Amino acid sequence: MGVLDEVLMKAFARPEGAVGRAGGWVMARANGATEKYLVEMAGLHGKEQVVVLGPGPGIGLRAAARYAGVVVGVDPSKEMLLVAKRRLRELVESGKVELIHGEAADTHRPDRSASVVLSVNNVQLWPDRAAGLAEIKRILKPGGRVLISVHERWAPEGLADEVAARGFEDVVSKTWQPPTRTAGRALIVKGHTSSSAS
Repeated sequence: MGVLDEVLMKAFARPEGAVGRAGGWVMARANGATEKYLVEMAGLHGKEQVVVLGPGPGIGLRAAARYAGVVVGVDPSKEMLLVAKRRLRELVESGKVELIHGEAADTHRPDRSASVVLSVNNVQLWPDRAAGLAEIKRILKPGGRVLISVHERWAPEGLADEVAARGFEDVVSKTWQPPTRTAGRALIVKGHTSSSAS
């Protein structure tokens, strides 16, 4: 791994230390609009449990907590979990937001416990996307929704096909241009699990 790759890893993939905190600051500004847009697209309501993969500094967690029953942030970076905990202290203390050290392929969540899973600008960093998508399917309830957004220029080729291949239904993709100058156009992939209990 080169020096630049190591810096990017510490800033964005698994933020740590001062570089990670700087990366979190960038993420809050570059990803915030897309996180809020994904929450709107998800149509959260009532007592739904939402799992946010790689929530970083917590912008999307706060947005989701406005509508859902419980929001669980799963992040591989302990640094980002601390930043999110400080940002969302009142929501964490009330139990509205839970923060867990984990990753897409290992969320530490029970089977069929989540109504919605959201991911913004981290699917391209998952060490094993197939395992991550399988984990999402495992933790979603029947009829549960998954929404994955990634900067279009960094999007894995054929991402929608990968999601469909893992057994998600009615998979669609679209592009969206965030209103901020700091964010590039997003590719958004949406699908759901079968509504049957089998």
